Amino acid sequence: MFGLLAALLIPGLSGTAQEKKPGPVIEDYGAVWDIPDTDYKTDTAADFKVVFDIMLSPESHQEINKRIETAARFLNMHVRAGVPREQLKVALVVHNKASKDIITNEAYKKRFGVDNPNAGLVRSLLDEGVEIIYCGQSSYSRDYPMEITQEGVQLALSAMTAIIQLREKGYTLIKF
Repeated sequence: MFGLLAALLIPGLSGTAQEKKPGPVIEDYGAVWDIPDTDYKTDTAADFKVVFDIMLSPESHQEINKRIETAARFLNMHVRAGVPREQLKVALVVHNKASKDIITNEAYKKRFGVDNPNAGLVRSLLDEGVEIIYCGQSSYSRDYPMEITQEGVQLALSAMTAIIQLREKGYTLIKF
């Protein structure tokens, strides 16, 4: 009896289980669930312009920053749902504790003694055209100069400035 009840109540035991799927935009990061037959339909003709405010980072120097990975999930889930890739404009504004996550693997290893777990993710996002904008105030206050950030990261006067300007361009702020 308990087994039947568990199978009905515990996801994955009921026979309708599915697994998160990788890609199709960022293959190695941001696996998502396919959600068929939604009541609130995704407008696949719409342009989606989003800016993610990324200020927090895991305490562990070996853990990926799931807040940054949210951008990969955003891209993957929307393309999987039928939104054309060219209709997705994504920017990350990085500041505060997350500053360490966008530095090169070499600089990270020198500072923390381990590989940067975010290096591949950040590179994949940049290669896919995601704008990663770094707060100049955090760069100086946290001692992560632009010279040690990954190639393609852009420097802004501040996170506040970048978010205001992106919102004026029609980007929706998503804060996690």
